[in-house]
Amino acid sequence: MKFGKLTDISNVNFRIPDDPVSNHARIDRYQLGENDGKPQLYLGATGWSMPEWKGKWYPEKARQADFLLHYGKQFNTIELNTTHYRIPTPQLVEKWYNNTPADFRFCPKVPQTISHVNSLDIGGETTKLFIRNIAGMKEKYGCGFIQLPPYFDSSRLELLDRFLKGWPQLLPLAVEVRHPSWFADQATTENLMNTLAAHHAAAVITDVSGRRDVLHMYVTAPRTMIRFVGNGLHETDFLRLMDWTGRLKKWRLPEAYIFPHQPDNILAPDATAWLNTSLQQQGWAESRGPREVEKPAEQGSLF
Repeated sequence: MKFGKLTDISNVNFRIPDDPVSNHARIDRYQLGENDGKPQLYLGATGWSMPEWKGKWYPEKARQADFLLHYGKQFNTIELNTTHYRIPTPQLVEKWYNNTPADFRFCPKVPQTISHVNSLDIGGETTKLFIRNIAGMKEKYGCGFIQLPPYFDSSRLELLDRFLKGWPQLLPLAVEVRHPSWFADQATTENLMNTLAAHHAAAVITDVSGRRDVLHMYVTAPRTMIRFVGNGLHETDFLRLMDWTGRLKKWRLPEAYIFPHQPDNILAPDATAWLNTSLQQQGWAESRGPREVEKPAEQGSLF
């Protein structure tokens, strides 16, 4: 992910901000009680078509046709960017469903033919088709998300409100805004978050070096989605991930979707595996993350 990336991160304050005041009432309403079981954390990458993972995260001789099958064994969710570029057919959705384990959750990205048109296709056939097809994910549908374009500014809040009114609440949705105007003053940000909360939509939180304003820390639904942008496993990546485990423990939301981005996706499993190990050592949440595949034993020489 190139949005907000910096080449030089030496002067970046990577501290996670404090919760906004309005979080407290919402979190009290959403969070799990002590007798409600553990929060479910879904950890994933941004794609499964990664031949670079063969020999470490996929079997050395894994066929490309089986990459999703191997991905599902390693991760329990995915930031499904392919749906941003085309609406999957019911047959393709069924194939995805059949090739992933029972605890897997898809997070499909709303197509750009919806998110990047001036009307957000409100009432249009494209949105209806997308909703109809992704509903085939059934219980493996986790939380979809709409990534609004950089020019979609705070003057379009009413349009976003109308879009969310038409989105079925049975299909959880998260919203990512990028235009700086959404964070220019507290009143504007609060208006956005109140709108999302009214529709039970999550506010995507993006933790990236060059745009600390989008690290807003608002909780607007019983779930959150965190897009974490690392810097090639720099030491600060691990400090930031550890900070996130503390904040998520404090929130105790029923579920959270966390996507550790790394350059070209190659090192995403390394970051995710480290995060999952930390979570399992702490023991307060349910999670599943990648483990390096066992390498076949080398045959000894007969001579």
